[in-house]
Amino acid sequence: MENKLKRIVASGKRKTAKARAIIMKGSGQIKINKKNYENMQMFDKLQIQEPLKIAEKIIGPINFDVNIEVKGGGEKSQVEAARLALAKAIVNFTKSEALSKAFSNYDRNLLVADVRRKEAYKPGDSKARKKRQSSKR
Repeated sequence: MENKLKRIVASGKRKTAKARAIIMKGSGQIKINKKNYENMQMFDKLQIQEPLKIAEKIIGPINFDVNIEVKGGGEKSQVEAARLALAKAIVNFTKSEALSKAFSNYDRNLLVADVRRKEAYKPGDSKARKKRQSSKR
């Protein structure tokens, strides 16, 4: 007899922002840093809603709660990290292959982290790319 709640943890990263999503059965509440995602700015809220809308079309009504903790990075990076963690958590929770395909068809960054990072400074220079101009007069 299994008495334990089914909880799945998924993580997402974007630049230096790291998000951890804990998903469990529930009524459909999504909280980011203990605040309801509905209270976010409009475009941030729409970004978080993308995986939810796709999941609703594929698996029906949302019957799980998600708590997402995000640390580091800037505001937009945190939203993208939370979106990635949310999508990964939903796929792991439902174990739906169709949902995974739908996410990757819509936007590959829903399931795969964006690995781009800042380029390293070059030796003897103060910038990564553009070189100093010199005049030979």
